[in-house]
Amino acid sequence: MVLSLGEDRAFAALSLNRFGSVGSTRLDWSGAEVLERTSEFDAAELCRLVGEYGGGGLGVVFPGNLCVPSVAVDLALVGAYAEALLDCPECWVFLVDHGVLIEFQDGEGFVAARVPVPG
Repeated sequence: MVLSLGEDRAFAALSLNRFGSVGSTRLDWSGAEVLERTSEFDAAELCRLVGEYGGGGLGVVFPGNLCVPSVAVDLALVGAYAEALLDCPECWVFLVDHGVLIEFQDGEGFVAARVPVPG
């Protein structure tokens, strides 16, 4: 499901916006509970991370390109479209039901972290 701007901002408030940034598109992982960093960058690794930290449930895909809308998907579909997702130079996958965010940038591997609880 393509998200409206309001839905996009609401999901971003629950995930991306809870991290600081480094530069214009990278998240600052300092102070976050980083679950895993990988150097692997392929569809199989993305599927593994989604399965390990999410299993089923709702996912939100935030492409780094603001011209491409964010989408909400069943996490099972992330695996089906993993190759296409990896065509994005940068992207974040929010595992909504599990409070985990996965980031990938320019083929540099993945970072999976718990989304910080506001406090």
